Amino acid sequence: MGRASTIARRTFLLGSAAVLGGGAFGAYFATRPIPNPLLDGLAEGDAALTPFVKVTPAGIKLIVPRADVGQGIASTQAMLIAEELDIDPATATLDPGQPHQAYFNAVVAAESLPFPAWEHGFVASTVRDLMGHVARLTSSQFTGGSSSVAALHETLRLAGATARETLKAAAAARTGVPVADLRTEDGHVLLPDGTRIAYTALAAEAAAIAPVTDVILRPASDWRRLGKPYQRRDIAANSTGPHYYGIDVVSPGMLHATVRANPGRGGAMAGYNADAALAMQGVQSVVEVNEGLAVIAENTWFAFRAAEALEVEWLAPDYPASSTEMWQALSDARTDEFRNSRLRDDGDVETALNGATVIEAEYRAPFLAHAALEPLCATVLVEADSVTIWTATQIPAVVRDAAVETTGVDPARVKLHVLPAGGSFGRRLDHDYVVQAIQVAASMPGTPIKTTWSREEDMTHDFPRPLHMAVGRGTVADGRVLAYDLDSVSPSLISSWFGRIFIVPPGPDTTLVWGAFDQPYAIPNYRVTGYAAPPMMPVGSWRSPGACSNSFFHESFLSELIHAAGADPLEERLRLIADADSRRVLDAVGEMANWSGADIGPGRGRGIAFAHTHGVPVAEVIDVTITARGLRIDEVWIAADCGTVFDPVNAAAQLTGAAIYGLGHAMNCELTYEGHAVQQTNFHAFEGMRLHQTPRFHTQLLGLAERVRGLGEPATAPAAPALDDAIFAATGQRPREMPFSKSVDFA
Repeated sequence: MGRASTIARRTFLLGSAAVLGGGAFGAYFATRPIPNPLLDGLAEGDAALTPFVKVTPAGIKLIVPRADVGQGIASTQAMLIAEELDIDPATATLDPGQPHQAYFNAVVAAESLPFPAWEHGFVASTVRDLMGHVARLTSSQFTGGSSSVAALHETLRLAGATARETLKAAAAARTGVPVADLRTEDGHVLLPDGTRIAYTALAAEAAAIAPVTDVILRPASDWRRLGKPYQRRDIAANSTGPHYYGIDVVSPGMLHATVRANPGRGGAMAGYNADAALAMQGVQSVVEVNEGLAVIAENTWFAFRAAEALEVEWLAPDYPASSTEMWQALSDARTDEFRNSRLRDDGDVETALNGATVIEAEYRAPFLAHAALEPLCATVLVEADSVTIWTATQIPAVVRDAAVETTGVDPARVKLHVLPAGGSFGRRLDHDYVVQAIQVAASMPGTPIKTTWSREEDMTHDFPRPLHMAVGRGTVADGRVLAYDLDSVSPSLISSWFGRIFIVPPGPDTTLVWGAFDQPYAIPNYRVTGYAAPPMMPVGSWRSPGACSNSFFHESFLSELIHAAGADPLEERLRLIADADSRRVLDAVGEMANWSGADIGPGRGRGIAFAHTHGVPVAEVIDVTITARGLRIDEVWIAADCGTVFDPVNAAAQLTGAAIYGLGHAMNCELTYEGHAVQQTNFHAFEGMRLHQTPRFHTQLLGLAERVRGLGEPATAPAAPALDDAIFAATGQRPREMPFSKSVDFA
């Protein structure tokens, strides 16, 4: 076989101008083939047609490399491949694969730049393209930023089409029938005479030929499953109980462990006495791990009880000890010394504010835990020359590298089983719990050990959403918003998270002002400034990072200005919006809620908010009612445009779920600190939204935007400001601090 054919067999052209959004820089590096990891150790007669499709005589395996943390992305990835491969995805085995460059994520790197997502000018597009190539070259593989569909939708369809056409070529070679006369259906190649040849029967022949990469994707008019209602693969298992999460791992001879760390996250340990713990039933040993101690025992309950019996002398970390001190540190950081960015500065704000009646307001958003239902856990087996890990993670390559660093094994000898997560909301973008589990297992080579954090450890040793505050100043004239100035202050999420996981990138921390500087409003005098407060405890990504706080600040203050101007909240936003996709979304939500024609009656309020986050414009309208028991949320209307909708049922569920997450936390949740320790240790003090408080939801996905984007996070951002606006409409009082339960009771 010639060299060209050998290259084609062993690689897959993932990079292309179509996939990466252009080729202004690094054309060769962006388009050169990436090795196909499925060819390593491939059995005789099996075909690894692309890094995403493996066909064997026993069945078809689809590689779905983005982590499923409850958002259903495993099913969506499978649907994208299956549509072009022409199989029912329910008949295939899904596998997240091993960490590899083939599964890089170009979108998050490209969209972390200081350009609004709706800006597609030459400079913004060129730099995004370059960052996408950097992600490819650095093998940046992770799940987050609502990027999975945006990054992979074309790649996965190309993978399915390549496999389909290669199998047709194999059938043509076997039968002598020209490829042009063959078609496919439900995992079979069909001959003109009606003969059906199963893909699985063609595996050996397909493995012997070069993949057919010159393929044409099917038009939407020919789709059989994409764009149509389809049940997620995990619905039945989640509903009836057998879905297999990381916490469900069982292995012969397995022991169990748990961790106890400094109540002040990041603080050191001066010394400890483990005698009482070691004397307890079922306890095997106590070992030192990062940030504290681990107890290994016969079962989790024994480990939990023994961890409580440890006598430890903890040292205080070097950041403020109480919430009161932390808020003061934020307030003090609103100075030029801590100024990090000014990514929006239109018109002349200072002149517009000078001599006018200035409207001013301060807003606050607290620390928040991720509080996923499944506590953090990982099962690890360390042997003489290998490490095997079972866990849920959004950063598989980082986990693999941590195993190498901790144990010294060859990277090729690390086997990672990425399992579905019982929630994450950004928490599994860190891997501290896996590193501890590796350290625990390394203390007892040859024995699999499951390390599980207690709920209290999970709540109090999170990398929480950062504390965040903002001050808005503005003016109105002639019924219109004239000037808008927002200062946003928070510890740097980028410095904290990247400092733990990768390398802190140069340039401004855009998360300080995401959801504020990047909104498509054409306010004549418009300024957004970000201030990076001194570091406090380590912080992490939380659903819709940056925007989850800044959208509350930005939209609530805009609503205050619109009210002061005497304008209609929807009409003034439509007047100010300069982006066509965003205008359509606002128009749509107004029509859905009958904004201009509805008389919602006495004792009620209606609010509206808009946010452009993760490349998706979203508008929400919320109706509330004052009752004897408190404020009740009745209805929520959500309109969004993520471009082509591949999985409509799950897409609507993502809008609803993201809004519930945003509303529940805005209503009831916060983390507070005393003596460096978190005061909210379990769900009883961190309630979210109760089932009886959940409103009726109405969703609409326009599907008109040119670019495809994801929906895991965008509807979270406008939920809080829409509720804030509704509370004001009903009560005349506008909460400026979350949780809103500090100023209003909820029924």
